[in-house]
Amino acid sequence: MVLDEDAVRTLLHMKDLIPAMAGALGDLSRGKVVQPMRVMVPVTEHQGFFGLMPAYGGALGAKLVTFYPKNQGVHTHHAMILLFRPETGEPLATIDGRLITEMRTAAVSAVATKLLARPEARVLAILGSGVQARSHLEALRLVREFGEVRVWSPRNARAFAERSGVRAAGSAEEAVRGADVIVVATTSMTPVLLGKWLSPGTHINAVGAARPTWRELDDDTLSKVRIYVESREAAMHESGDVIAAGQVFAEIGEVVAGYNPAGGLRTKSLSSSRWA
Repeated sequence: MVLDEDAVRTLLHMKDLIPAMAGALGDLSRGKVVQPMRVMVPVTEHQGFFGLMPAYGGALGAKLVTFYPKNQGVHTHHAMILLFRPETGEPLATIDGRLITEMRTAAVSAVATKLLARPEARVLAILGSGVQARSHLEALRLVREFGEVRVWSPRNARAFAERSGVRAAGSAEEAVRGADVIVVATTSMTPVLLGKWLSPGTHINAVGAARPTWRELDDDTLSKVRIYVESREAAMHESGDVIAAGQVFAEIGEVVAGYNPAGGLRTKSLSSSRWA
Protein backbone atom coordinates (compact mmCIF):
# COMPACT_ATOMS: atom_id res chain seq x y z
CA MET A 1 0.00 0.00 0.00
CA VAL A 2 1.26 3.45 -0.94
CA LEU A 3 -0.39 6.59 0.46
CA ASP A 4 0.56 10.00 -0.91
CA GLU A 5 -0.03 13.30 0.85
CA ASP A 6 -3.50 13.77 -0.66
CA ALA A 7 -4.55 10.39 0.73
CA VAL A 8 -3.13 11.29 4.14
CA ARG A 9 -5.00 14.59 4.09
CA THR A 10 -8.24 12.74 3.42
CA LEU A 11 -7.72 10.13 6.13
CA LEU A 12 -6.02 12.04 8.96
CA HIS A 13 -7.98 14.53 11.06
CA MET A 14 -6.66 16.67 13.90
CA LYS A 15 -9.59 15.97 16.20
CA ASP A 16 -8.70 12.26 16.06
CA LEU A 17 -4.95 12.75 16.09
CA ILE A 18 -4.82 14.68 19.38
CA PRO A 19 -6.20 11.83 21.55
CA ALA A 20 -4.13 9.33 19.57
CA MET A 21 -0.97 11.28 20.39
CA ALA A 22 -1.99 11.50 24.05
CA GLY A 23 -2.19 7.71 24.11
CA ALA A 24 1.16 7.37 22.33
CA LEU A 25 2.86 9.75 24.78
CA GLY A 26 1.43 7.80 27.70
CA ASP A 27 2.67 4.51 26.24
CA LEU A 28 6.14 5.98 25.71
CA SER A 29 6.41 7.14 29.32
CA ARG A 30 5.06 3.79 30.58
CA GLY A 31 7.85 1.99 28.73
CA LYS A 32 5.52 0.28 26.28
CA VAL A 33 7.31 1.67 23.22
CA VAL A 34 10.81 0.84 21.99
CA GLN A 35 12.06 4.10 20.50
CA PRO A 36 15.83 4.45 20.12
CA MET A 37 17.48 7.83 19.70
CA ARG A 38 17.06 9.01 16.15
CA VAL A 39 20.03 8.95 13.80
CA MET A 40 20.88 12.39 12.41
CA VAL A 41 23.01 12.83 9.31
CA PRO A 42 24.11 16.41 8.53
CA VAL A 43 23.93 17.26 4.83
CA THR A 44 26.42 20.03 5.36
CA GLU A 45 26.94 20.99 1.72
CA HIS A 46 23.25 21.90 1.40
CA GLN A 47 22.61 23.03 5.01
CA GLY A 48 20.19 20.19 5.63
CA PHE A 49 19.68 17.17 7.85
CA PHE A 50 18.56 13.60 7.22
CA GLY A 51 17.02 11.63 10.06
CA LEU A 52 16.05 8.01 10.71
CA MET A 53 13.50 7.24 13.45
CA PRO A 54 12.51 3.59 14.05
CA ALA A 55 10.01 2.50 16.71
CA TYR A 56 8.06 -0.52 17.90
CA GLY A 57 4.98 -0.35 20.09
CA GLY A 58 2.56 -2.90 18.72
CA ALA A 59 3.03 -1.31 15.29
CA LEU A 60 6.47 -1.56 13.70
CA GLY A 61 7.88 1.15 11.50
CA ALA A 62 10.34 3.91 10.79
CA LYS A 63 10.31 7.43 9.47
CA LEU A 64 12.88 8.87 7.10
CA VAL A 65 12.80 12.64 7.33
CA THR A 66 14.73 15.53 5.81
CA PHE A 67 14.97 18.99 7.36
CA TYR A 68 16.26 21.87 5.23
CA PRO A 69 15.61 25.04 7.27
CA LYS A 70 16.88 27.37 4.53
CA ASN A 71 14.36 26.18 1.92
CA GLN A 72 12.38 28.93 0.21
CA GLY A 73 9.31 28.08 -1.83
CA VAL A 74 9.74 24.40 -0.86
CA HIS A 75 8.70 22.81 2.41
CA THR A 76 11.50 22.64 4.98
CA HIS A 77 10.44 19.11 6.05
CA HIS A 78 9.87 16.05 3.88
CA ALA A 79 9.35 12.50 5.10
CA MET A 80 8.41 8.94 4.27
CA ILE A 81 6.97 6.50 6.81
CA LEU A 82 7.49 2.76 6.35
CA LEU A 83 5.29 0.24 8.18
CA PHE A 84 6.01 -3.49 8.57
CA ARG A 85 4.03 -6.45 9.83
CA PRO A 86 5.45 -6.98 13.35
CA GLU A 87 4.81 -10.74 13.32
CA THR A 88 6.79 -11.42 10.14
CA GLY A 89 8.61 -8.23 9.16
CA GLU A 90 6.76 -8.02 5.83
CA PRO A 91 6.32 -4.51 4.39
CA LEU A 92 2.78 -3.16 4.81
CA ALA A 93 2.73 0.46 3.71
CA THR A 94 4.74 3.39 2.43
CA ILE A 95 3.19 6.69 3.52
CA ASP A 96 4.13 10.25 2.69
CA GLY A 97 5.11 11.73 6.06
CA ARG A 98 5.33 15.47 5.45
CA LEU A 99 1.76 16.29 6.49
CA ILE A 100 1.86 13.69 9.28
CA THR A 101 4.98 15.40 10.63
CA GLU A 102 3.28 18.78 10.48
CA MET A 103 0.11 17.59 12.18
CA ARG A 104 1.59 15.32 14.86
CA THR A 105 3.87 18.08 16.16
CA ALA A 106 0.90 20.39 16.65
CA ALA A 107 -1.18 17.56 18.10
CA VAL A 108 1.45 16.94 20.79
CA SER A 109 1.40 20.65 21.65
CA ALA A 110 -2.38 20.44 21.88
CA VAL A 111 -2.09 17.52 24.33
CA ALA A 112 0.37 19.52 26.43
CA THR A 113 -1.81 22.63 26.30
CA LYS A 114 -4.92 20.71 27.32
CA LEU A 115 -3.10 19.18 30.29
CA LEU A 116 -0.94 22.10 31.42
CA ALA A 117 -2.40 25.44 30.34
CA ARG A 118 -4.89 27.22 32.56
CA PRO A 119 -8.50 26.31 31.78
CA GLU A 120 -9.38 30.01 31.48
CA ALA A 121 -6.65 30.70 28.89
CA ARG A 122 -8.08 33.05 26.25
CA VAL A 123 -5.13 34.78 24.51
CA LEU A 124 -2.90 32.82 22.12
CA ALA A 125 0.37 34.20 20.70
CA ILE A 126 2.21 32.51 17.84
CA LEU A 127 5.81 33.35 16.94
CA GLY A 128 6.30 32.07 13.41
CA SER A 129 4.12 32.00 10.32
CA GLY A 130 4.95 28.73 8.58
CA VAL A 131 3.20 25.37 8.44
CA GLN A 132 3.71 24.76 12.16
CA ALA A 133 2.06 28.06 13.00
CA ARG A 134 -0.92 27.09 10.85
CA SER A 135 -1.13 23.58 12.24
CA HIS A 136 -0.78 24.76 15.85
CA LEU A 137 -3.56 27.28 15.39
CA GLU A 138 -5.88 24.51 14.20
CA ALA A 139 -4.88 22.08 16.95
CA LEU A 140 -4.91 24.48 19.91
CA ARG A 141 -8.34 25.81 18.97
CA LEU A 142 -9.63 22.28 19.57
CA VAL A 143 -8.50 22.26 23.22
CA ARG A 144 -9.03 25.91 24.25
CA GLU A 145 -11.44 28.67 23.23
CA PHE A 146 -9.31 31.70 22.40
CA GLY A 147 -10.89 35.14 22.27
CA GLU A 148 -7.74 36.67 20.78
CA VAL A 149 -4.94 35.25 18.62
CA ARG A 150 -1.81 37.25 17.77
CA VAL A 151 0.93 36.26 15.36
CA TRP A 152 4.40 37.65 14.72
CA SER A 153 7.21 36.67 12.38
CA PRO A 154 9.93 38.68 10.65
CA ARG A 155 8.42 38.34 7.19
CA ASN A 156 4.99 36.81 6.70
CA ALA A 157 2.93 37.60 9.79
CA ARG A 158 0.51 39.92 8.02
CA ALA A 159 -0.28 37.47 5.23
CA PHE A 160 -0.69 34.65 7.76
CA ALA A 161 -2.99 36.82 9.88
CA GLU A 162 -5.17 37.71 6.92
CA ARG A 163 -5.51 34.08 5.84
CA SER A 164 -6.23 32.87 9.35
CA GLY A 165 -8.46 35.65 10.66
CA VAL A 166 -6.08 36.61 13.49
CA ARG A 167 -4.15 39.76 14.42
CA ALA A 168 -0.62 40.49 13.21
CA ALA A 169 1.59 41.96 15.92
CA GLY A 170 4.34 44.47 15.23
CA SER A 171 6.93 42.63 17.31
CA ALA A 172 7.48 39.42 19.22
CA GLU A 173 7.09 41.34 22.46
CA GLU A 174 3.77 42.82 21.36
CA ALA A 175 2.52 39.36 20.43
CA VAL A 176 3.37 37.66 23.73
CA ARG A 177 2.76 40.37 26.34
CA GLY A 178 -0.29 39.23 28.31
CA ALA A 179 -0.70 35.99 26.34
CA ASP A 180 -1.92 32.89 28.19
CA VAL A 181 -0.56 30.37 25.67
CA ILE A 182 2.45 30.91 23.40
CA VAL A 183 3.64 28.88 20.44
CA VAL A 184 7.26 29.36 19.38
CA ALA A 185 7.62 27.70 15.96
CA THR A 186 10.51 29.36 14.18
CA THR A 187 13.71 28.43 12.39
CA SER A 188 15.72 30.81 14.56
CA MET A 189 18.99 29.57 16.02
CA THR A 190 19.03 32.32 18.66
CA PRO A 191 16.34 33.23 21.24
CA VAL A 192 13.22 35.00 20.02
CA LEU A 193 11.23 34.77 23.27
CA LEU A 194 12.43 36.74 26.30
CA GLY A 195 11.43 35.92 29.84
CA LYS A 196 10.85 39.55 30.76
CA TRP A 197 7.81 39.58 28.48
CA LEU A 198 6.04 36.67 30.20
CA SER A 199 3.18 36.78 32.70
CA PRO A 200 2.98 34.25 35.56
CA GLY A 201 1.09 31.14 34.51
CA THR A 202 1.88 31.42 30.81
CA HIS A 203 2.06 28.11 28.95
CA ILE A 204 4.65 27.85 26.15
CA ASN A 205 4.86 25.29 23.36
CA ALA A 206 8.38 25.64 21.88
CA VAL A 207 8.91 23.40 18.87
CA GLY A 208 11.49 25.00 16.59
CA ALA A 209 14.97 24.58 18.13
CA ALA A 210 15.77 21.17 16.70
CA ARG A 211 19.52 20.99 17.28
CA PRO A 212 21.70 21.05 20.40
CA THR A 213 23.16 24.48 19.56
CA TRP A 214 19.88 26.15 18.54
CA ARG A 215 17.81 28.26 20.91
CA GLU A 216 14.34 29.84 20.75
CA LEU A 217 14.10 30.78 24.45
CA ASP A 218 16.43 33.00 26.43
CA ASP A 219 18.00 32.06 29.76
CA ASP A 220 15.52 34.21 31.68
CA THR A 221 12.61 32.25 30.19
CA LEU A 222 14.25 28.94 31.07
CA SER A 223 14.79 30.08 34.66
CA LYS A 224 11.08 30.76 35.12
CA VAL A 225 9.49 27.60 33.74
CA ARG A 226 8.90 23.94 34.39
CA ILE A 227 9.93 21.95 31.36
CA TYR A 228 7.81 19.08 30.07
CA VAL A 229 9.07 17.02 27.13
CA GLU A 230 8.07 14.00 25.08
CA SER A 231 11.24 12.07 25.94
CA ARG A 232 13.82 13.02 28.56
CA GLU A 233 16.59 11.16 26.75
CA ALA A 234 15.90 12.76 23.38
CA ALA A 235 15.36 16.27 24.74
CA MET A 236 18.57 16.28 26.76
CA HIS A 237 20.55 15.23 23.69
CA GLU A 238 18.81 17.21 20.94
CA SER A 239 17.13 20.37 22.22
CA GLY A 240 19.31 23.43 22.67
CA ASP A 241 16.73 24.96 25.00
CA VAL A 242 16.51 21.89 27.24
CA ILE A 243 20.27 21.41 27.25
CA ALA A 244 20.68 25.05 28.32
CA ALA A 245 18.09 24.58 31.08
CA GLY A 246 19.93 21.49 32.29
CA GLN A 247 16.85 19.71 33.61
CA VAL A 248 13.44 18.32 32.73
CA PHE A 249 10.51 18.48 35.14
CA ALA A 250 8.43 15.69 33.61
CA GLU A 251 7.45 13.94 30.41
CA ILE A 252 4.08 14.87 28.98
CA GLY A 253 3.26 11.17 28.88
CA GLU A 254 3.72 10.96 32.64
CA VAL A 255 0.98 13.54 33.03
CA VAL A 256 -1.21 11.60 30.58
CA ALA A 257 -0.60 8.49 32.67
CA GLY A 258 -1.78 10.25 35.81
CA TYR A 259 1.49 11.34 37.37
CA ASN A 260 1.51 15.16 37.70
CA PRO A 261 4.33 16.47 39.85
CA ALA A 262 3.54 20.07 38.94
CA GLY A 263 0.77 21.39 41.12
CA GLY A 264 1.61 24.89 39.90
CA LEU A 265 0.87 26.93 36.83
CA ARG A 266 4.27 28.09 35.64
CA THR A 267 4.63 25.58 32.85
CA LYS A 268 6.33 25.04 29.56
CA SER A 269 5.97 22.31 26.98
CA LEU A 270 8.92 21.38 24.79
CA SER A 271 8.50 18.78 22.07
CA SER A 272 11.72 16.80 22.00
CA SER A 273 10.71 15.51 18.56
CA ARG A 274 10.22 19.00 17.37
CA TRP A 275 10.73 18.26 13.72
CA ALA A 276 9.77 14.61 13.86
